[in-house]
Amino acid sequence: MRRALTGALGLAVVAGLTITTTSTAAPDRDRLSPAQREALDAGLQVAPKGSAGAGKGVGLNPYLANLPSLGDADYFTWNKRMRAAGERRADSGALRANRRAATRAMTGEALAPPFVHDEEEPAGTAGSNDTWQDAEPIPEFGTTRSRNHRVRVLGELADLTGPAPDEIEVVEDNGSIPLATDTGIEGTGAVETAATLGDGPHGSAGDGTNDFEFFAMDVADGQSIIASTIGSPAGTDTVLAVYDAEGAPLAAVDDSAGTLASELTYTPEEPGTYYVLVAGYDFFGPLPNDPFDSGSGNGGADEGGYVLDISVQQLDRDFYSVRLRPGDTVGAVGNGSAQTLAVTTPSGEDRVGGTNTDASSLYPPTSPLPGGGNTTVAYVAEEAGWYAVEVSGGTGDYDVVVEAYRPGAEVDRSRRTQTVLLDFAPGRVNTGTWGGPGVREVSPFAAFLPLWDIPRSQARQVEKRVLAQVRANLQREVQRGGLNPDVNVEVVNARGNRDLIGEENVSRIYIAGTIDQTGLPTIGVAQYIDPGNFGHQDEAIVLLDVLSEPAGPVSSLNTFMDASSDRVAFVSAAVGNVTGHEVGHTIGSYHTDNANDVHNMMDSGGENFAENLYGVGPDGIGGTADDENIRFVTDVYSPVEGFTGLEDTLNVAAWAYSGR
Repeated sequence: MRRALTGALGLAVVAGLTITTTSTAAPDRDRLSPAQREALDAGLQVAPKGSAGAGKGVGLNPYLANLPSLGDADYFTWNKRMRAAGERRADSGALRANRRAATRAMTGEALAPPFVHDEEEPAGTAGSNDTWQDAEPIPEFGTTRSRNHRVRVLGELADLTGPAPDEIEVVEDNGSIPLATDTGIEGTGAVETAATLGDGPHGSAGDGTNDFEFFAMDVADGQSIIASTIGSPAGTDTVLAVYDAEGAPLAAVDDSAGTLASELTYTPEEPGTYYVLVAGYDFFGPLPNDPFDSGSGNGGADEGGYVLDISVQQLDRDFYSVRLRPGDTVGAVGNGSAQTLAVTTPSGEDRVGGTNTDASSLYPPTSPLPGGGNTTVAYVAEEAGWYAVEVSGGTGDYDVVVEAYRPGAEVDRSRRTQTVLLDFAPGRVNTGTWGGPGVREVSPFAAFLPLWDIPRSQARQVEKRVLAQVRANLQREVQRGGLNPDVNVEVVNARGNRDLIGEENVSRIYIAGTIDQTGLPTIGVAQYIDPGNFGHQDEAIVLLDVLSEPAGPVSSLNTFMDASSDRVAFVSAAVGNVTGHEVGHTIGSYHTDNANDVHNMMDSGGENFAENLYGVGPDGIGGTADDENIRFVTDVYSPVEGFTGLEDTLNVAAWAYSGR
C-alpha cells in the first residue's frame, strides 16, 4: 500500500525573504579544549545558540537545507510557496525555451506538441488498468528519434460510490488527538458536519493559541481518506491535515480548487486509527506544534464557519506504461482529479510518488522538466524497460503530462565534463544565493581546525583529505556502481584553481563560515535540486560552526571524538560527506529517511547524524577502525517532504555526470 504524504506541509526561495538568524551564546569554557578556548578568545564563533533553527514561519527551505533540527522546519509554508512558484514557472517563456533547446539537442528536431493518449478503460468503470501489471501501454512515447518524448494522458478516475454520510456534531474542546471527535468510521464510512473555527477555548475568544478540530477514524487496508471543506463559507481559509496515532503529520493541503477551502486524499500504508485535522491558515504555521496539546498553536490563525465532509473508501487508480532507457529523466504533472502520481519500475518496485506535491520551483533555470498542476514528480531511470505511471487521488476527469529527456550533460556536448570546485577560503560569499542577507565575509575552513583539536598548521593536509573524500563520493564509488559506464566529473580545490571560478560547467561549493556570518540557519544548503543535472553552475555552502560545537549536540563532530580518534581522518570524512550531500542536491537527489537502518549520503538532518552522515561505527566513536563509508545508495524518501517510494541516489549521481 502506497504511503501518500502530501507536500503541503511547508516555500521555494523567494526574493526578499527575511531570514531570522540565531545569535551566539558564550559556551561553557570548561567544556572547551585549550585549542578551542584559544580560538574563542581570538574572536571566532565557537557555537551557535540552540539548534540553529530560524523559528517557525520563515527559515530556510528544508528541502534544500541540511538542518540540525527539523523541529524548526516550516514545511507547510514552504510547500505553499513552492506550489505558487511552480505554477509561475510552468507558464514561463524560459521553460518553453528550455524544452525547445533540450529537444533540439536530444533529437535534432524542433519541439513538437505532446501527443494525446486517451484512456482505453470505459468511462465510469474500473478494473482494466488498475495495477502496474495491467498498465495501459503508450508505445509511441520515448526519447529516441522515432518516438515522441512528451505525452498528454486524458482519462477518468471512476467514482466508486462510497457510503452515504452520517451527520456528526462537534463539541469543544476537540483540538488534540486525545480529544478528537469520534466520526464512528470503522473500516469504511462517511460523515459530514458544520462547525466553527475560533469558538473553542484556544480561539481568539480564549487564549488565542488557535482553535484546532481533530476527527478520529479507523481505516481498513486499501482504503483511502477523503476530506473536504469545499462548501465552506468563502471567507474561511481552512487547512486540512492527516495524522497517525503517534502524532506524525502524514498529509496536509491548503487552498484547493481555486478557493480558500481544502480537499485532501490520503491512502495509509497500513490499516489503523488516523485523524483528520481542520485548522485555519496561519502564516506562522497552521499546524499545532504538539498534536497532543490543543493549546500548542502559534496564534493568529484564520477563523470562521466551515463545512467538513470525510469519507473512507476504495478509490480508482489508473496505470500507464512507458518505455524508458537508462538515464532517461522523466517529469510528470497531474491536473484535474489526478492528485497523486507515482512511478513503478519494470519489476514492480515503487520509485517516486507524490500527492499534492510540487517542488519544481527548485529546479535550476535551465531545466526543461515540467511542473505546476496538482502534483509534480521527477525520476531518473535505472534500467531499460516498461515503467508504469500511476494516476490516482480523486474522481472524475484528469489531464496528466509526462515528458522525458536525456541527462543535461549528454544532450549538450559542451557540458561533457563538469568540475566541482571546493572553496575552503572564499573570503566573501553572496549568501543571497540561498536566501541570505547578501555578501558577507566568512571565516576560512582552517580557522575551525582548532575547534576539533587539529592544529591549524595541518589545514592543507585536511583540505586534501576532504577533497579525496568528495572525489571518492562522486567519482570512484559512482563509477563502481556500474549504472553508467561513463561518469565524467572532476573535483578540485579552489586553492590554485581560482581561474575556474565563474566558468561554465563549474559548480562551486563553499566550505567555510558560520550561521551568524552568513545569516543561514543551517549546516549546509544547496541552490537547486536538479534531476538530470541540467544546470552545471549550481552553488552550495557547508557551514562549520554547528559541526565544531563543543561535545554534546548530535550534530557536532566533537560529540563523537575522544583520545582514540584519528581526528584528521574523521573530520575529513565527515566534512566530505556533508559536502557530498549538498552536491547531491545540485545533481538531482532529494532528502531520504534519516530514521531507518539505511545510511545514505542524502539522509536528511534533524537526528542520527553520526551514523547516517558522519560514518560513526558501532563503537560510537569517530575516527576508529569500525567507521562506515557513507555512500549514495537506494533509500526511502524523507517522509516529511511529501515524496514516497525509493530514491536511487547512486543512479541519480551516475547519470548526472553522464559523459556520453
